[in-house]
Amino acid sequence: MESEKGITKYFGVNLAEILSNKILIVYPKFDKKSYIKAVSIQCPKLSYSQRIDLHAQLLCQYLPNNYQEAINILKQILGEENPSETGMFAIYYWIMPIAKYVEIYGLHDFSVSMQAIAEITKRNTGEYAVRPFLRKYPEKTIEILSLWAQSENFHLRRLASEGTRPKLPWSTKLDIFIDNPEPVFKILSILKEDNIRFVQKSVANNITDYLKVNYESAKELLQLWSKSNNKNTQWIIKYSTRKISVKL
Repeated sequence: MESEKGITKYFGVNLAEILSNKILIVYPKFDKKSYIKAVSIQCPKLSYSQRIDLHAQLLCQYLPNNYQEAINILKQILGEENPSETGMFAIYYWIMPIAKYVEIYGLHDFSVSMQAIAEITKRNTGEYAVRPFLRKYPEKTIEILSLWAQSENFHLRRLASEGTRPKLPWSTKLDIFIDNPEPVFKILSILKEDNIRFVQKSVANNITDYLKVNYESAKELLQLWSKSNNKNTQWIIKYSTRKISVKL
């Protein structure tokens, strides 16, 4: 999509209309008029990210109080999965408040939220939503991500890498695995021969992040991988070191 400033316009009343119309199909009690009015009043002075937060907060206000019931409604409006490596923002941008809803309100229900994140990332992305779960439930979340890294769905495989990046753009630093990156590196090792470029780039960017926050550990990983003749692994190594010189 466009720059952050340019895309702000997509997350106002127009998005409230889109979400309301989809929700009403499966939840006729949804108060579309009040939702849109609240957005129209509060959105004009908000940034792109603040608007996403606002939509998530209003979804919480106008959907059922029961989290599982609300998530079930939101999952039903997601529609067909994205078959492409592109379009997650250009086409499926309207799903971003749903991911934010899970991120903010779903921490108390690990299983239901993980299932929701899996469905969200098949259309848009769950890379931001999954990070609070990595902080609160590191072992359980890593276990799920390890399974996703072996999924037939490349969006889930990509999330296993992208969600664990220590310096994911537009997100707070994921400090929990910086000093001990082994859990993340095990996931990246599952993905190091992936045939999908979308996944390869995520793995490479994850390693680039680690070269910035834990250079020695990332270098050791790359030295180990450099022994491989796999073309995908070699591409990942080259891409991850394109801006940071590493002697292998």
